[in-house]
Amino acid sequence: MATTKIWPIRDNLKRVVNYASNPEKTEFDDLKQALHYAENENKTSVGKERFCFVSGVNCRAETAYDEMREIKERFGKLGGNVAYHAYQSYSPGEVAPEQCHEIGVKLAQQLWGKRFQVLVATHLDKGHLHNHFVINSVSLVDGKKFNCKKSVYYEMRAISDKLCTQNGLSVIKNPKGKTPRNIYFAEKNGEPTKHNLMREAIDTALKISSTRQDFKQALRDMGYVLNDDPNRKYATLCRIGDKKPVRFYRLGENYDLPYIGERLYQNRYQYDSYLYRYSNKPTTFYVPPKRYQFRGSFQKVRKITGFYALYLFYCYLLGAIPKRDNPPRPLSPQMREAVRRMHEISSQIRLICREKLSTTDDVQNFVERKSAEMQGLIDGRKKLYNRLRRCDNPEEIREIRLARDELTRQIVSIRNDIKLAEKITERVHPMREDIRAEMTMRNEKRERDRMMAAKKQKRERSYER
Repeated sequence: MATTKIWPIRDNLKRVVNYASNPEKTEFDDLKQALHYAENENKTSVGKERFCFVSGVNCRAETAYDEMREIKERFGKLGGNVAYHAYQSYSPGEVAPEQCHEIGVKLAQQLWGKRFQVLVATHLDKGHLHNHFVINSVSLVDGKKFNCKKSVYYEMRAISDKLCTQNGLSVIKNPKGKTPRNIYFAEKNGEPTKHNLMREAIDTALKISSTRQDFKQALRDMGYVLNDDPNRKYATLCRIGDKKPVRFYRLGENYDLPYIGERLYQNRYQYDSYLYRYSNKPTTFYVPPKRYQFRGSFQKVRKITGFYALYLFYCYLLGAIPKRDNPPRPLSPQMREAVRRMHEISSQIRLICREKLSTTDDVQNFVERKSAEMQGLIDGRKKLYNRLRRCDNPEEIREIRLARDELTRQIVSIRNDIKLAEKITERVHPMREDIRAEMTMRNEKRERDRMMAAKKQKRERSYER
């Protein structure tokens, strides 16, 4: 299974050529293998061997930079993108170094061998083998520049998959799109993103289900709708209230519909779905509510309205207020995902309290007022910069720099407030949608609990008779 990527190089051709052909990257170190014997647990290590996999297509590997530079000078095209860098990466242990390099050379020859110079280097320093390709941006045939459009990447991926298939290697069936950087690191850190919460819901539903209908109902209880219509090409999962569903295969191999079917088939022979779902639930004990004495009159209390009331209720549903040792977890997936943005929500509600922002007009006036104030500070800082360029007195220079730094701190603070204020109006509608989804799930849960309590009471009465 090989993944591919290609991107332009704008700064320095020699740097990327040296990186790709770096001997330290292409040196192959056999890992020390520890052999444990039953009697004495002696250890042995395999000696260090050196292999180097660097090849050139339409150029020599040793003089790749000079030859590429010569082509650029011949056609007078030294500016712009100086080269293109691509890679082809394999899963750990899937391919041998010789085979990896051979496939990389064939890929370079089929893709660019007729018109461009390419340096192919196989790097062995990581846990996975991967090929690097450095393509000269100027053609040695007609001097035309390399056109790196979308079809080039798709062609590279198709030929790479074809070569992998011919060599008996696996191929990615459903390639995923590019994951945004913030979502990638959030999922890597285990934060409650949309996809992570879906995986968690599927795992929980599989523990208490043995049929497809039980599985769909369990997901429904957790705020998700499963669409497994056989007339559709892909099964999808969607949060209640959302318009954009997620295909199952995008959640990972262990969350595709065939794998889920196997898990349900195994569960069918382990326990009865009805008894497991309802008799094995943890016993809940009634906790009497705390009683407080209020001094004053509720009629004279000023009612909280506007954005402040919306944010307070939203934080209450999130479990952020009132503060508790074990705050209740929101029911809807939308609210559970919003926990990841709690820091930003807290900053916004502090700004609302400090500036008394209740309506959209208040926010707009605040942004305009702060923008004018920030522009005045920027103009003042420009004057300080002009004074600093003409000043020769060290003492005065130090004072000017201190004043400049103070203005910069004020500008940064005002700019952050403006960004927070602008996001308040953008967040209002999604917050109301999240609240609607959360209240819907709470009402459904309250109705299910009421029905379960009625059934339990009915069974107890039948036993007494």
